[in-house]
Amino acid sequence: MRSGLKPLRDCLLMQYKNLFIDLDDTLWDIHRNGKECLEEIYRDYGYEEFYPTFEAYYRVYLPGNYHLWGLYGQGEITKEKLVVERFLAPVRAFGIDDPEYAKRLSDDFLERTTRKTKLIDGALDLLDYLKPKYRMHILSNGFREVQFKKIENSGLKPYFDKVILSEDAAINKPHPDIFTYALKNTNSRRDQTIMIGDSWDADIVGAYQSRIAQVWFNPKGIASDGFEPTYTVQRLADIKDIL
Repeated sequence: MRSGLKPLRDCLLMQYKNLFIDLDDTLWDIHRNGKECLEEIYRDYGYEEFYPTFEAYYRVYLPGNYHLWGLYGQGEITKEKLVVERFLAPVRAFGIDDPEYAKRLSDDFLERTTRKTKLIDGALDLLDYLKPKYRMHILSNGFREVQFKKIENSGLKPYFDKVILSEDAAINKPHPDIFTYALKNTNSRRDQTIMIGDSWDADIVGAYQSRIAQVWFNPKGIASDGFEPTYTVQRLADIKDIL
């Protein structure tokens, strides 16, 4: 490293005082926790009648769920449409098309998720490192009825000053308004804040378009699209080399 670069880097990092951190798949392992819950649903609701194995069901459910969350993030469908359609779509071909049934199943699924506590590798170690240095806030598109329970049951609550949810802001990430809402409600300055998240579209593009610095947690090494984030890491532990 050339002389003078490290002091410059340290000077730039000193500007950050506030961290906005995504919850699902940045800290709370939505893939492992969600899959466990879906396996329970498959068994308890007798879905072997429709799919010979859980994996066969999961291969249908997962891409549909991703697609619906993308539409929800862009404001193209409502929360109510999301929670019903993601459970109806895999069984509609078998003659089940009852929104009330899907809503009951969704409520059961969401309640089960609140009892799951698996975190992304290195999450607590990173938060222990960051807590003395920064004000930290959750910024999530997740649902109010489950996010607070997940945060508390997973041992994450003591690390965060505030939890900002898209339902509170009445707009989802990546829309700039939710970032403005979060800045206002955490008394944070834009130039002193950095967003940490795994979702390119919701977290990184959203923060970039809101003129907020970004740390992209990108464990799969996906290529960026259109611009380079402020920082990119493949492990949460690597954030300690940045902040």
